[in-house]
Amino acid sequence: MIAVGAALAALALFVAACGSGGTGARDEGPAHASAVAGAAASPSPSPAETYRRVDPVALVKGDPEVSGAVKRELKPCNGDEYPVDVSYGNLTDGPVDDVVVNVLTCADAVGIGSYVYRDDDGSFRNVFKSEESPVYAEIDQGVLSVTRQYYERGDPISSPSGEIVTPYRWTEGRFAPGKSTRNEYSKSAGGGPTPAPDS
Repeated sequence: MIAVGAALAALALFVAACGSGGTGARDEGPAHASAVAGAAASPSPSPAETYRRVDPVALVKGDPEVSGAVKRELKPCNGDEYPVDVSYGNLTDGPVDDVVVNVLTCADAVGIGSYVYRDDDGSFRNVFKSEESPVYAEIDQGVLSVTRQYYERGDPISSPSGEIVTPYRWTEGRFAPGKSTRNEYSKSAGGGPTPAPDS
């Protein structure tokens, strides 16, 4: 009887300890709203409310802000596959997700143009462009992050010396650049000639 009572008391203490704060797995990140009983949370919009898929090739080709050189390079690499990368996300607090499009070369996937499109009364409008090749833009935690690789004398096209990463934030109706980070690539890793494969 005493052993049963002690076991019940230990179980009650264990349950109480689990339910009172502590540093459990929930502290590692936010709990899903449906998992928190009785919590008053504003529902997040469903993906259908913020995401609208676009045809990135038609968007770029129909954009007067895109240079003729980039439009000429934008052609299929294999069959009907175009060298474009597309990302969707909230960069400008618009009614639907913004669209980031990167146009690449077919041969070596070098970025030749990066663009951001924002919904403006149902149609997408160009609000950012960079055509300083090689360039690549992406969404990083709600910030537009633009990477531009740079070359020093003697660098082959496949081996730039490094990159400059610049964050851009949407401020007063436009993207304003923040402080850039310069990353220098190692010349020792993979710097030697690539051996020919055995035939």
